[in-house]
Amino acid sequence: MTVQTWTYLLVGITFTLYIGIAIWSRAGSTKDFYVAGGGVSPLANGMATAADWMSAASFISMAGIISFAGYDGSVYLMGWTGGYVLLALLLAPYLRKFGKFTVPDFIGDRYYSKTARIVAVICALIVSFTYVAGQMRGVGVVFSRFLEVDINTGVIIGMVIVLFYAVLGGMKGITYTQVAQFCVLIFAFMVPAIFISIQMTGNPIPQLGMGSKLSDGSGMYLLDKLNGLSTELGFAAYTEGKKSTIDIFMITLALMVGTAGLPHVIVRFFTVKRVKDARKSAGLALLLIAILYTAAPAVAVFARTNMFKTVSNQEYAKMPEWFKNWKTTGLLNFNDKNGDGIIQYVADQTQNELIVDPDIMVLANPEIADLPAWVIALVAAGGLAAALSTAAGLLLVISASVSHDLIKKIFVPNISEKGELWAARGAATVAVVIAGYFGINPPGFVAAVVALAFGLAAASFFPAIILGIFYKKMNKEGAIAGMIIGISLMLFYMLKFKFGIFDGGKEAVPTLEKDWWFGISPEGFGSVAMFVNFIVSIIIMKFTPEPPKNVQQIVENIRIPSGAGEATNH
Repeated sequence: MTVQTWTYLLVGITFTLYIGIAIWSRAGSTKDFYVAGGGVSPLANGMATAADWMSAASFISMAGIISFAGYDGSVYLMGWTGGYVLLALLLAPYLRKFGKFTVPDFIGDRYYSKTARIVAVICALIVSFTYVAGQMRGVGVVFSRFLEVDINTGVIIGMVIVLFYAVLGGMKGITYTQVAQFCVLIFAFMVPAIFISIQMTGNPIPQLGMGSKLSDGSGMYLLDKLNGLSTELGFAAYTEGKKSTIDIFMITLALMVGTAGLPHVIVRFFTVKRVKDARKSAGLALLLIAILYTAAPAVAVFARTNMFKTVSNQEYAKMPEWFKNWKTTGLLNFNDKNGDGIIQYVADQTQNELIVDPDIMVLANPEIADLPAWVIALVAAGGLAAALSTAAGLLLVISASVSHDLIKKIFVPNISEKGELWAARGAATVAVVIAGYFGINPPGFVAAVVALAFGLAAASFFPAIILGIFYKKMNKEGAIAGMIIGISLMLFYMLKFKFGIFDGGKEAVPTLEKDWWFGISPEGFGSVAMFVNFIVSIIIMKFTPEPPKNVQQIVENIRIPSGAGEATNH
């Protein structure tokens, strides 16, 4: 069978599975819709959390960015993995014990303020829409190549699928769909990685194959080969970095603390019965996430090496079928500047004739390595599973923020449970349409867009959540001021230096790098905005009234482990 036939078959089977699960586990109450009834097992929640976490950025784009950035791309691995550890150990158990459906719900109650809740809802919507833009682009990239439709049509198909199981099943449907999606995406990521590792180094474990000798009899290590290919073509050595230490530190920190403030991941810990189960599911999710995250650098090395060997200084007329297939998507372009029919793939942009979008590297990798058609189709199914699982989680956060935190808690407190459920589904429908618009008009690569969402979460939520849990005297005035200033500063920096809004548009962005504040990129500026948030919050708190005593007592209580005092009858 052809790649396209296999793709239709595997994508059709997996989509049928997702829709079937959504129908089987459809939400019948607001508790089902928001937190899956609070009765999900730690194993199922761990798998669903891993799928929620490993978005299109992790599956499609992270290895692609590492394959082009080399050593500098390690910031994504360090930041996202470290951030999950931070979330699991520092925040998840306490938020679970507080027992609220959403992050704005926690902030609204902890800071005893409707204004705080509204500010948190606005922040959640900004973070979630920025994040979901990356996921919908990922869906479009996969569909455009493997189903041979244009990217816009691919995004619309993805919107319909997500809308169906997110709106019908809510968190209950999404949870069990994400368990299936985790199985699909991890299998789809690891199978081609194992194939290519054996093919290139003879080692079936990709994580070890990356550091092994090539199996071609040369006795050369794979990384040494890649460094040689890179420097021959004028690129920096793959294992050497170009970013400044301050920028690497700030990006890593922004990704870490942004993870700990991501509303769609945090809400997963409200779906289990007990605080102990939240800890268990966090640990299980970390182990499951590590499978993909430790393999991503190996996939990046395999893809980059094969790309250099297959494309550079080769005749365009003799390029394999995969090259022409990806060229039709517009994500890979060959411009024969000197008219010799030879592809010049070099670092010097005045001579370089090949433009490669980093988002295609994981998806094209099995084709470049000439793997069987079913493996290539499997990767397409995995990419869609990764993008759709996270998109669904984000849409739920958006719908819950509107229906629960705005409509029920502020505007229509007497709304019936059925009315609230319909409001949540209506909000999810509107959110899907907006997400689709961002997918059709994407602001950048998947991982680059997602990194900005982490910066926005770091700048807005992280200080408010940390201070809300660990500092009982933090009051509403400090938290509100900190969130507003933090996210405003991050938005300004992002719009100025990532999109050139104030300086002539996206064409001006490359020349603006020299003007970065303190040499920090937009992806890392969330750390600066976070520090400003902390400082503003604490200063304002010092000059305004303390929280009520009952709120301070709540903060004391959520830090006491469940069951403490039982042994001594206290």
